[in-house]
Amino acid sequence: MVNPPLEDRADDVTGATDGPADADTAPAPETVRMRRVRGRFSIQSKLIAMLLGASILSAAVVGFIGYQTGQASLRNAAFDRLTQVRETQARQFVVQVSTLKKAVLVYTSGPAMADAVQALSAGFNELANTPTDPAQQQAIVNYYNQDLIGPIKRATGANLNLDVLLPSSNAARYLQAHYTVPAARPGGPLPAPDPSAWAAAASRYDPFFDKIVNLFGYGDALLIDPAGNVVYTAKKHADLGTNVQSGPYEQGNLHEAYAKAMGADRVDYVSVTDFQTYHPAGDHPVAWMGAPVVAGGRTVGVLALQLPITGINALMTFNGKWQDNGLGATGETYLAGADDLMRSNSRLFVENKQAYQRDVVAAGTSPELAERAVRLDGTTLIQPVGSDVTRAAERGQTGTRITTDYLGNETLQSFAPVVVGPDLTWSIVAKIDTAEAFAPERVFTRTMGVAVTAIVILDCLAAMALAQLFVRPIRRLEAGAQKVSRGDYDAVIPARTRDEFGDLTKTFNDMSRLLGIKDELLRRERQENKQLLRSLMPESVAERYRQGEETISESHQDVAVIFADIDGLDTLSSELPSDEFLSVVNELVRQFDDAAERNGVEPMRILRNGYTASCGLNVPRLDNVERTVAFAIEMQRIVARANAEDNLQLGFRAGIDTGTVTSGLVGSSTMIYDMWGSAVDLAYQAQAGGGEPGIYITSRVHDAVHDTHRFTPAGPLTVGDTQEPIWRLSGAGKSSYATSSVIGFLLGRPASPSGLPASLNRD
Repeated sequence: MVNPPLEDRADDVTGATDGPADADTAPAPETVRMRRVRGRFSIQSKLIAMLLGASILSAAVVGFIGYQTGQASLRNAAFDRLTQVRETQARQFVVQVSTLKKAVLVYTSGPAMADAVQALSAGFNELANTPTDPAQQQAIVNYYNQDLIGPIKRATGANLNLDVLLPSSNAARYLQAHYTVPAARPGGPLPAPDPSAWAAAASRYDPFFDKIVNLFGYGDALLIDPAGNVVYTAKKHADLGTNVQSGPYEQGNLHEAYAKAMGADRVDYVSVTDFQTYHPAGDHPVAWMGAPVVAGGRTVGVLALQLPITGINALMTFNGKWQDNGLGATGETYLAGADDLMRSNSRLFVENKQAYQRDVVAAGTSPELAERAVRLDGTTLIQPVGSDVTRAAERGQTGTRITTDYLGNETLQSFAPVVVGPDLTWSIVAKIDTAEAFAPERVFTRTMGVAVTAIVILDCLAAMALAQLFVRPIRRLEAGAQKVSRGDYDAVIPARTRDEFGDLTKTFNDMSRLLGIKDELLRRERQENKQLLRSLMPESVAERYRQGEETISESHQDVAVIFADIDGLDTLSSELPSDEFLSVVNELVRQFDDAAERNGVEPMRILRNGYTASCGLNVPRLDNVERTVAFAIEMQRIVARANAEDNLQLGFRAGIDTGTVTSGLVGSSTMIYDMWGSAVDLAYQAQAGGGEPGIYITSRVHDAVHDTHRFTPAGPLTVGDTQEPIWRLSGAGKSSYATSSVIGFLLGRPASPSGLPASLNRD
């Protein structure tokens, strides 16, 4: 039993020897009782109690913080995984559409397509006066009733007007009687031989168009003449021979694709339409890609290809391998249009049509739409998916949200807009049920609870067993660790014992000293790395690189680009010692850089005799063209002054253009920050094509600065198939930037190092 304190024992002795105390001086009974209770607890017991309380509280706090942090991390990881799936799908979809567009351009750019349009159009026009007999006319009527109107009514409930759909021209009736009707009944009687010129042309080009359709999975390939007549279809459906401007499909997206292609102002234009139900395809959704066919400098027709919906569905549904692509049992990706309807198939529809029909109806979709999707074997243009997610994507936003999907389930959704054509944008959505996405979070919660409970129990046992043994050296180490964590690496903990704690204290002191040394080395290395990155690339690009981005590129609008070349450096290098030549070059480059800084121009790259710079690339400027021209004039004066004062024979040529450029990092082990684009190419070609030294600009630059500078035509520059007019600077007008730049150049330049030529030692 713990002995009472000395003062209590003294009181006991006094009471025993002196007899009963006086009522006024004796302590109260409650006071004596509290003293005895406190006396039963030693310092060690009190310390254990405090350690237990601190341990339990610490475990609770750490558990709560760990739970919050772990929960947020798991939730963010689920969002990130879904976003990665969505981004991957979006990239693949854009690549798929781009490949289809390039294929269209390849086919329309060759002479074969123009020959086919002209031959089939000529054959079609010859059939204008060729009538069909009553039997053929009746066969056409039977085809429309049995193979088009009837199936569409059964699938969609729509009642189509036969009189509106029947072909109205002799050529259309002739072609549909000889080709459309037999194609719909391959087992029927063979049609009579067709001696027409159209038949001869079709037999010659059928293998070509069959290869186009089958190679890329297009639904059909159509040729349309300038008058709007569908002079050829690969599948010989009911649109053969019709007119897209006045026929039964004049209000459809085929007319839209034709009109945009015919009105295109360039040969590499490809129009892409949205999906729309199409009667010749059994009212299945059809989208078109149209491109003009040009011969002899004029548009002789349009090639229209049905966008392969099967390929889009295969991409968006991962060919049924959702789990292999990180979407688990409930995840999917789909496309949606501005009308809030799907542009691809639903996962549940692909896996279980009956379950899809049941769930979407329960979620609010009308039973008629669900039945129609089953009958048409697809959810494109049928299943509504309108929500705050798709509306946000339609506004051009990208992000992730937790919301209810079209099946009525709470889901985690990642969304973004995706560009399909020049004037067509869809939304891409990747989603997964929250119950599945956050399943690891529930497991983590249970694990965290068990772990915290175990930690509390272990803390209690450890506190009771080791309190007296470890409290002092641990606190000393803790104090030292806190100093180190605050950056005080000079903190020294006295080693007062010769046991393991003493050794640990010495090791800790050594570690603190080494950490201080390494921290200083790391600080210097980080500073050097930052300075190196800032010298190689803009700060914004350097920050993205430090954050771990592997592919860093940006598109910039309205950027002025200058490509300057100094002639005569090669000759000068052979005439001067290497150190003097390098001093000349370094001083020229220094003066160029100073001039660039004064004019707000951003140097990009120095390669041999060339000096590339831009204005408006990373710092948007309204007057970037004027600044660039002023910078070029100042560079020209720098070279001229060097020639005049040091008897040098250096020539200066510069090319300037403005437009859209792309910038980014190139390389892995050796990185270069560079820019690309037609503006860069034109700037280089302008200076390279100049017959004499001077400053050459394109027509876009001339339009911007012709009021402040004088130019003379320098002849055209051939760029591809076009002629680009080039101008040569002959004088400057009232240019505020040129004047201010020259004044700053003459008054604000620091002196160069000694030992350089006289012209380069002063400004």
